[in-house]
Amino acid sequence: MTGTAPRDEAVACLAALEATLAGGELPALARVSPAALDEALRQLARQHGAATVPLLERLAARAADKEHRRAARRALYRLEQSGVRPARARAAAPVRPVVTRAAEHPVRAWLSGIDGSGSRAAWILFEGGLGGGFRLCSLILNDEVGIMDAAGGPIARKRLEAELRGLRENQKLPWVEVDGGRACALVADALARHEQLGTVPPPEFARWRRLFGEVKPRETRADAGTVTAGSRPDPALVERSASLLELPELMGWFVDPARVQHEALALLQARESRLVVSEQVKAEREVSIVDGVIETQLPAAARRRWAGRLREMADIFAMTDRAEPAAIARATAAALGDLEQPATGIPFVRALAGRGLELATEVALGRTRLDDVSRAPSRRTRT
Repeated sequence: MTGTAPRDEAVACLAALEATLAGGELPALARVSPAALDEALRQLARQHGAATVPLLERLAARAADKEHRRAARRALYRLEQSGVRPARARAAAPVRPVVTRAAEHPVRAWLSGIDGSGSRAAWILFEGGLGGGFRLCSLILNDEVGIMDAAGGPIARKRLEAELRGLRENQKLPWVEVDGGRACALVADALARHEQLGTVPPPEFARWRRLFGEVKPRETRADAGTVTAGSRPDPALVERSASLLELPELMGWFVDPARVQHEALALLQARESRLVVSEQVKAEREVSIVDGVIETQLPAAARRRWAGRLREMADIFAMTDRAEPAAIARATAAALGDLEQPATGIPFVRALAGRGLELATEVALGRTRLDDVSRAPSRRTRT
């Protein structure tokens, strides 16, 4: 077709294309210029409409020249835009299988002992959820104020085992593994405490909150203070209750020195008085001061709180194969829960008050910083 005028070339090309509309072999277009082919295809589509689609599709796929294939694709596009040829459907994205995962649930948990402020650490390992894998929720729970701190996130098995080894090697308070449901119930207790006080957990807890939405608080163990005659604790065990405070885990248990500073000054004055009085009188004065501290610092609510702490520690003693401290702690907890029994007659309580007073006198004498011995709840556990 070379040597002819461009228009004549387009006319000749159009004639060749019309001859193949019925499905014949593609015409020889090797010598046709792209411009002439483009014009011929415009005329072909204008005159024959949808009938040209099969031919154009064959050209777009099989024409030897790249520019010829491009001209055929442009012709097809024009037909699509005019509505003659339906738009080509995009390849459907492969259907991905729907993977359902179990709701996130606790699979393991660990609790620390309780410090002198009523705080303990709790680790709860969750599995499942949309991301799969494990997430470790680390909390500081306090029996007076609720949730003190929250942290954690995704964790691998190897990292978890390394963290657990670090706990066993470096922590002064004992750690025990417990059922995940029990640990979650402690968190529910803490949330109930927030509701009772009209406070909210720290902001860091917000991302964990939904995991505890359906968990019910435990029956308040410390409220089981009604003691029947047949269930009263063994007096011999209660008599030994002060010995609990000599255990390493309970060395930090004492009445908050910040709350008994006035009584500590009175104790110092009694001891340093220049008045000549008998040792018996001095001893009676100290007993009176300790009695006063017990009456003011251990009302019914505080007794229940200390009883609850003892019950929790009794469980830890039992889980670490220390039956004797466990028995003494349970008996002492029962004595504290029996509100008909005067707290001043419980050796454990007298030791709590006495140790707090002694530390308060150390503060008054400038030998100890009050912040170092405070039993106020904090974001870390105290020893």
